[in-house]
Amino acid sequence: GEGAFGRSPNRRSLTAAPSPVLYTHAPRDVFLMAATASCAMNVYATAAAAKPAFGARRAMGSVPMKGAGRKVVTASCRRVAAVTTSQYKVAVLGAAGGIGQPLSLLLKMNPLIAELNLYDIANTPGVAADLSHTNTGSSVKGFAGAEELAAALQGCDLVIIPAGIPRKPGMSRDDLFAINAGIVMGLCEAIAINCPNALVNIISNPVNSTVPIAAEVFKKAGTYDPKKLFGVSTLDVVRSNTFVAQAKGLDVNDVDVPVVGGHAGITILPLLSQAYPAVEFTAEEVEALTIRIQNAGTEVVEAKAGAGSATLSMAYAAARMAEACLRGLSGEPDVYECSYVPSSVSELPFFATKVKLGPSGAEEVLPVGDITEYEKEWLTKLIPELKSSIDKGIAFANK
Repeated sequence: GEGAFGRSPNRRSLTAAPSPVLYTHAPRDVFLMAATASCAMNVYATAAAAKPAFGARRAMGSVPMKGAGRKVVTASCRRVAAVTTSQYKVAVLGAAGGIGQPLSLLLKMNPLIAELNLYDIANTPGVAADLSHTNTGSSVKGFAGAEELAAALQGCDLVIIPAGIPRKPGMSRDDLFAINAGIVMGLCEAIAINCPNALVNIISNPVNSTVPIAAEVFKKAGTYDPKKLFGVSTLDVVRSNTFVAQAKGLDVNDVDVPVVGGHAGITILPLLSQAYPAVEFTAEEVEALTIRIQNAGTEVVEAKAGAGSATLSMAYAAARMAEACLRGLSGEPDVYECSYVPSSVSELPFFATKVKLGPSGAEEVLPVGDITEYEKEWLTKLIPELKSSIDKGIAFANK
């Protein structure tokens, strides 16, 4: 599927134990936000809009691709979305934070969103007032404090949760657990009451544990639908695409690297063997890229020297995932993203792989596919680590 946020993964299996199928796309424009006194490019443009707010991206046709040993299916490329009018209500919980504010700005620019509700314990009325001055089609409202949480959620189609404390130097994602686990649990209890049919995108770390917590909350409330719960692991894909493009001198808009497993440290497994376009990596390159992708969050935390974590790139990735979810809800075909979801593709109850998104949410969770011996070794190593995080989340929700 085509969208504003880089190339959407579009590989799926057609048989019970298939080799991957690559759905191909033409190159796309990179996310442009180079503002000048005279002009700026909008990150969003609807397919049929005669006069987009800041300018349209170029139209593109079908381009067949060749993958190493893969079946190839040519798919027509679209510009952004199949719908041309705003129709969805979205809430951001934690909208005044380091991820929440840039994420809210990107969502305010999405033509699929009619109403954008911003919630946090404080400061959201100011964020909403600021965003309300932008000349995009959606309306925005701010909600502050626990007493306004229900109103922020009522009638929402999609809820995105970046709430919680960020990582600091020396902290692992598990170090965040004691605080963020309780925050996510409380927010999901409110979701179960006020918008039980909404898709839920969880950003709050540790995602490997907070998604299982959310699932347990919804089960207790009688509202659990595994198709509607997503851990946002999109940043791992965004980073993988970027690093591979840099390493091989490729156009980053054409690169697609699926990432499976979880969303922390060694549980992040980029499948470089399935990268598009097919490129050759030495064993040393594979090792270096894998380790860098796994530790990319720490790379940012250390670079910011205590001033924050990966907020801007996370906001970008979360907006990409949100866009994919909304395009799926709209009925647009062939919308895929990697996400950490309830799954049966491994021995674990939650696992990140490519997911086909549709009107019901995660319509299909795709298998890992063919991988190298090196990737199999990493998969073996990550399973117990991921299982521990899942068990920790489930235990917390049921204590």
